[in-house]
Amino acid sequence: MAESVYLYGTCLVDLFRPEAGLAAIELLEREGLRVVFPQGQTCCAQPAYNCGYFDEARAVARRQIALFPQPWPIVVPSGSCAGMMVRHYPALFEGQPDLPDVLAFSARVHELTEFLVNVLHVAYEDKGEPLTVTWHPSCHALRELGVVDEPKKLLGQLRNVTLVPLSRERECCGFGGTFSVRYPEISAAMVTDKAADAVETGAAELVSGDGGCLMNIAGHLATKGEGPRCRHIAELLKERIG
Repeated sequence: MAESVYLYGTCLVDLFRPEAGLAAIELLEREGLRVVFPQGQTCCAQPAYNCGYFDEARAVARRQIALFPQPWPIVVPSGSCAGMMVRHYPALFEGQPDLPDVLAFSARVHELTEFLVNVLHVAYEDKGEPLTVTWHPSCHALRELGVVDEPKKLLGQLRNVTLVPLSRERECCGFGGTFSVRYPEISAAMVTDKAADAVETGAAELVSGDGGCLMNIAGHLATKGEGPRCRHIAELLKERIG
């Protein structure tokens, strides 16, 4: 295991949930790692890629890859951005002369909870008061990265935290990046279902690992004036373990 790791912060964490990025850094530093956050990192290129602007997406991706030159793990507090880098960068650069460099980069990318559980093998002691939470997994973490059990293993280490499952856990919240802009009516219907499910659990907090999902669900709940508080799992973990 490397003594140093990179953190790729993601656009949404940087602009809307910086506390999640700071919490991720603290969780990594707690395990004795030096966390390097390259300045200049921006978008992972997923919006351009999803819209079919492949040349533009490659230009954005190349700028990101250049910021992470050392052979250290790259930890991402987002299944969406990590999925783009791990699963779609290789396809995006197929036939390009720099494909070997891209493949080497993609192989170093880890979603945060997967890295904490499978690489660092963290063991947490809960120091918080009793709390009931529900977990929303992002589509990309589930279906592209196979990150299913890792977040629940982390929550399961918190003895005073009770996890109440969503009845529609594996359903999309409707954000989907540009999907929510292109198909706002469908997106609104999907987040309505997801938010109602969260309210039905009676949980005090809804926890997720993706800024886009959290922004979408929290925004909908705010318009209704009800439901659980929405937080990134890194924030919850950092708070509970002190």
